Amino acid sequence: MSSKVKSEAIAWFWVILAFMLINGTLGQARVIPSGSMENTLLIGDHLIMSRVGYDAGIPFTNIHVPLWREPKRQQIIIFKPPFDPAQPDYVKRVIGLPGETVDVHDGGVYINGKRLQENYTLGRSEPPGRSQLIGSFTGLPFKVPDNCYFVMGDNRGNSYDSRFWGCVPRNEIIGTPVMIYMSLNVTPDAWEPGQIRERFLAYASALLHPGLVRWKRLFHTF
Repeated sequence: MSSKVKSEAIAWFWVILAFMLINGTLGQARVIPSGSMENTLLIGDHLIMSRVGYDAGIPFTNIHVPLWREPKRQQIIIFKPPFDPAQPDYVKRVIGLPGETVDVHDGGVYINGKRLQENYTLGRSEPPGRSQLIGSFTGLPFKVPDNCYFVMGDNRGNSYDSRFWGCVPRNEIIGTPVMIYMSLNVTPDAWEPGQIRERFLAYASALLHPGLVRWKRLFHTF
């Protein structure tokens, strides 16, 4: 092997190693595929997620380790859905903290009996019917266990969240969004898992038709 080829191979090795380090411990990109967080996050919003202090993992695997930071109330988090970790990551807002009792009635959310003030929601907050609950979750009111968080989407009438399946264990939380770096107003199908062709066409359409880009949303930080 010539010295030039060897030097290039070493350079690429360090580039790949740096990418894996950044991807596994500092940040990743995510795209919003559903309307459960409207109007805070829209379908087609592309996020930069920070893992700093929350989680460290090996890229392209399910191997990860929780770190020292704990989410705060009303903070947006990204996590693996506890009822099916094989699903794509979820994005919701932290509502109830460990040890608190959460209830939903009269169109609002109550923490330890006191109504939570929320200025980011779309629609009324309503509890699900008993037939809509899954797994061992018995419904509301619900006392949040230790090392667990009760989360809800901002679009209360279109969010599959802790009201239906219970809390998110701390070790399933992988990060928090820090910035919208791109937002495209295209068919929602483009952002569904596995839709590679549709996603390519969405980006190509945005290049040809810049009006599809929601320019005012770019570089919005959280």
